[in-house]
Amino acid sequence: MRIKRLLLKNFRNYTEETFSFSGGLNVLYGRNAQGKTNCAEAVFYLCTGTSPRAKKDRQMIRAGAEYAHIEAVAESRFGEVRLAAEIRENGREVRVNGEKIARNADLLGNLRGVFFSPDELRLVQGGPEERRRFLNVSISQLSKSYYTALIRYNKILGQRNALLKERDVPMILETLPVWDEQLCRFAAELVGRREEYIARLAPLAAEKHAYLTDGAERLEVCAERGVQGEDVAAALAKELARNYEKDIRLGFTTVGPHRDDLKITVNGTEARVYGSQGQARTAALAFKLAEIDIFRETAGEPPVLILDDVMSELDLPRRRKLLAEIEGVQTVLTCTHTEKVLFGKEVNKIRIVNGAIRG
Repeated sequence: MRIKRLLLKNFRNYTEETFSFSGGLNVLYGRNAQGKTNCAEAVFYLCTGTSPRAKKDRQMIRAGAEYAHIEAVAESRFGEVRLAAEIRENGREVRVNGEKIARNADLLGNLRGVFFSPDELRLVQGGPEERRRFLNVSISQLSKSYYTALIRYNKILGQRNALLKERDVPMILETLPVWDEQLCRFAAELVGRREEYIARLAPLAAEKHAYLTDGAERLEVCAERGVQGEDVAAALAKELARNYEKDIRLGFTTVGPHRDDLKITVNGTEARVYGSQGQARTAALAFKLAEIDIFRETAGEPPVLILDDVMSELDLPRRRKLLAEIEGVQTVLTCTHTEKVLFGKEVNKIRIVNGAIRG
């Protein structure tokens, strides 16, 4: 899987620019705040329909412009695909091969991507929501049914939480079982898919971590699930009912997959609490390298790898190990100085100056 061409129009600081990417390593270089990360963001947006940086799509529209347009020609083992997204203040329009799609689920899987930047330290050091986000974005690119279940679960969860904030307690108690039945059905899909994914992720991440640290550190990953039991729907239904009083008092749903987490340990100690910056960075990178392998095994081809300002955060041995590990994977890499990352490799170098390609 690879992206061949990318058009940006009124996107962030780009007026209009077209990128041509090779199937190997593509290095976007230039001084800080020139637009390198913006290009990387656009690639991942076409992979997932979401930005790794912006909370609102409209934040990606160039100042003073009415809309932003992203368009790409990509290629997978099934052939060529054209992806386009036009973002306006009041919404967006996404097209796949010229056909407008109504659901983000129909975008997923056309171009798969793995994104890594210094901000990904939050995967290890941040709260549980960061690790759930990692799982949700990754699994959704592999399973439309998971993404659909996630959307429906979150919608029902929002409605259940709104009900819990009402003051009519008898009405709440009468209505909750209706929402619980639907919530539990989609929860079972989420938990099942996550556990399958984590079972694949854990040994791969441990392997990548051992490679990056020359075996000096041991990474372990496991699921932390609040509701136990093989029949997830039945177990969650009981737990929800048991927590009615607590949920009404607090005004939100206190159990379910929206509260689950991943436990990440390095040499037996919890990385979030006791890990150093370097350990967190290496662990997060190991996750991303494992993600590439899972995508390759599941989809039959590697994803596009997006590395935003990563080399400056790694020492020389780990830079070399990283470049060796991603051989054969199309990579879009941003940096300030190309000589620090190339190490004699053949690459497609693209210099960015103030939102434009310069020779």
